Amino acid sequence: MRRVPDTIDCEEGIIYRVSMLILNKTARVFSNPSKRKIYEYLRSFNFHPGKVFLHKLVLGIETSCDDTAAAVVDETGNVLGEAIHSQTEVHLKTGGIIPPVAQQLHRENIQRIVQEALSVSKVSPSELSAIATTIKPGLALSLGVGLSFSLQLVDKFKKPFIPIHHMEAHALTIRLTNKVEFPFLVLLISGGHCLLALVRGVSDFLLLGKSLDIAPGDMLDKVARRLSLIKHPECSTMSGGKAIEHLAKQGNKLHFDFKPPMQRAKNCDFSFTGLQHIIDKTIMQKEKEEGIEKGQILSSAADIAAAVQHTTACHIAKRTYRAILFCKQRDLLSQSNAVLVVSGGVASNLYIRKALEIVANATQCTLLCPPPKLCTDNGIMIAWNGIERLRAGLGILYDTEGIRYEPKCPLGIDISKEVGEAAIKVPRLKMEI
Repeated sequence: MRRVPDTIDCEEGIIYRVSMLILNKTARVFSNPSKRKIYEYLRSFNFHPGKVFLHKLVLGIETSCDDTAAAVVDETGNVLGEAIHSQTEVHLKTGGIIPPVAQQLHRENIQRIVQEALSVSKVSPSELSAIATTIKPGLALSLGVGLSFSLQLVDKFKKPFIPIHHMEAHALTIRLTNKVEFPFLVLLISGGHCLLALVRGVSDFLLLGKSLDIAPGDMLDKVARRLSLIKHPECSTMSGGKAIEHLAKQGNKLHFDFKPPMQRAKNCDFSFTGLQHIIDKTIMQKEKEEGIEKGQILSSAADIAAAVQHTTACHIAKRTYRAILFCKQRDLLSQSNAVLVVSGGVASNLYIRKALEIVANATQCTLLCPPPKLCTDNGIMIAWNGIERLRAGLGILYDTEGIRYEPKCPLGIDISKEVGEAAIKVPRLKMEI
């Protein structure tokens, strides 16, 4: 057995003084703590020369779509290290995400990205409290890379594994950046998802509505491709959604009258496929009028972009308005200080965000959005979700046998039918944005 020295050197003296503070502020673990007991107690906190970790540390790994990301976060919300590899440029050239290509790029980069996040954080895998990884929902081939790599780490370093639901991570990110208590309403809008849910706890969600077909980000990307905005000198390096937002600033939204979908359906579900088909027909008609071929840029491209963005914003705003009214009617949210959280890639669209601000003001809600870099896919939100689950003691696996990724997976308990049956009429709002 290792002998504990009778005298404590300078470094251990600091440890001893820190330990006394810890012990004084916690339950009396020892009645009269001796130096030997203090020394042994501190070993459980992973003290090392030059660094002191008193908090839980989680490594988060994200590969659900086209970003390979990793981060180390502690339980106070400090981001100790992060790294990300974006595949955007590759997929812009191919006109969309090709799953096998995304898979190969994840395989090529995941080890480097995880190592970079750990290196920046100055945390070794042995010092981690757990490893958290997105296993649902997402692209099957992409999810598989992250899960496989994570399980190798878990097995090698004998760490607990925390499977993460991608949308749960997006929903809880706001609790990393803001002091937000449960319950709150969350709107998740991205290239792959669109849903409204009441967040009652770390893994306690009531699903109020979701997209019945495609996500808003997917639709905006498809419209951008149909308009050939990658050939536009100002938009050549932008994703489809960013290109639409950029070009819309130069257009007149009133030049095209696209009606918001599902106006007669008094529920909180979304739909974007029908709107996309109408826009495609409009673009085809304008190409004939201007005498240009498909693939050339229309003179009215900016106006179409502005009208599409406005219609999308109005559709999302109206469904969100109904969700707030439903939750307040059922006393699921506070009448006076309710919180609406908007996250996901499309949440970084400032025009759509302004439309949601109008809704928040009309319903006496506080609108909160994570910083733009935390709205898109990232490792930080996965690590933070891991911290939330670790603190709550939820879904921590010490045996990973049989764990599988799930490309499709609902979030929480679906009460969308109940929302529809309530048939709440939404007051008209002036969307002066």
